[in-house]
Amino acid sequence: MHVSAYTRRLVWLGLVWLVGLGVSFAVAADRATWALEVVPAPIVFAALVAMRHRWRASDLALALIGVHGLVLMTGGAYTYAKVPLGFAFRDWLHLARNPFDRIGHFCQGFVPAIVLRELVIGLGLIRRGTFLALAVLAFCLAISAAYELIEFAAAQALGQGADAFLGTQGDPWDTQWDMLTCLVGAAIALATLSALDDRLIAPARDG
Repeated sequence: MHVSAYTRRLVWLGLVWLVGLGVSFAVAADRATWALEVVPAPIVFAALVAMRHRWRASDLALALIGVHGLVLMTGGAYTYAKVPLGFAFRDWLHLARNPFDRIGHFCQGFVPAIVLRELVIGLGLIRRGTFLALAVLAFCLAISAAYELIEFAAAQALGQGADAFLGTQGDPWDTQWDMLTCLVGAAIALATLSALDDRLIAPARDG
């Protein structure tokens, strides 16, 4: 039975994430928060597998997806406000808070921008150009807003138990900063990676 190169890449992604999920779960400070933080990863993986016969992500997109998944698992393990790497950045940059959640929201824009761009082009929905870039930015901002609404729903349902998931660290403007960070990430991804992505999209569909 022939297994395509793309399927093998998905298998490797699944294996790396499976190990990441296992380690993350084993050291998780709060299992309920862990589940809320990491659930996007298996959903994305299932979508990649389900769509593999119609659309295939490029190696660039798969690499970005893989890294983003590990960021989610790291945040889920420690909760974003307590990730050790974030404390290191805080001390190095003389910040007032652990910035790892900002890294997570930056990835929330940077990675989907490339994935959505490829998906829209691959399915022939929007042609390359300014409108495509604006549409991708709007999609990413919508994803960020939807995630903030999910956090709002969790806060309403769980009360004080949602503090670790929200990770506001006492900032009343945390929601707005999160969405802005996502939008900046998406804009930087489009500005820096679109040309490279154009060269990689076609081979990705060939397997």
